[in-house]
Amino acid sequence: MNVPAYQPRDRRPIKSRQTRWAEAIAKSLATRGVSPNGISIAGLLFALCAGMCFALTDGSSELVARGLWLAGAAFCQLRLLCNLFDGMVAIEREIASPQGEIYNEVPDRLADAAIFIGLGHAVGSDLSLGYGAALVALFVAYVRVAMKSIGAPSDFGGPMAKQHRMAVVTVLACYLSISPIAWRFAWSEVRVVLVTIIVGGAITAWLRLRKAFRYFENSIP
Repeated sequence: MNVPAYQPRDRRPIKSRQTRWAEAIAKSLATRGVSPNGISIAGLLFALCAGMCFALTDGSSELVARGLWLAGAAFCQLRLLCNLFDGMVAIEREIASPQGEIYNEVPDRLADAAIFIGLGHAVGSDLSLGYGAALVALFVAYVRVAMKSIGAPSDFGGPMAKQHRMAVVTVLACYLSISPIAWRFAWSEVRVVLVTIIVGGAITAWLRLRKAFRYFENSIP
């Protein structure tokens, strides 16, 4: 008797997952026996590298700082690619498992913290805002997992879900890597972005909670 392969109960809706290039890369990785859990860990390592690049901009020369911002942006996108391919490879190899979901969730939370704390240490930034963004990102993810644990569908919506946070950070880092100093804000673009992530994250958590409450209200006979 064949036991059906484990299927994750909820997957973040990512349009890239349905593209030919993503399917081709996932199949290639699966054929080579790449571990999906290893891909998840690689995503965390890329996030740590991103956070380190951002932190090192403080005290670096202008030229070096520009290179660090660009490298940090690249590492953020590599982190997202790992988030895309870990689940795809697991399903392609038919080795998806509950343990794999742990590898998917826990490194992701650490990755968010690494990036935002690194931004808090960046040139022109504020460490309290970095920690604040990290805590809000953790809370947004906690709300999703907590509501799922009591029966509500997983809510990956924004306006400041993971993909939105990484998009904002990537745009910020790319802008700071190429923009003239004369264009910079006096209060610093990094602080503006961190405040945006904190406020947007708080709104995201509230919207997810409200949706969960409405789901349960409509589910009660």
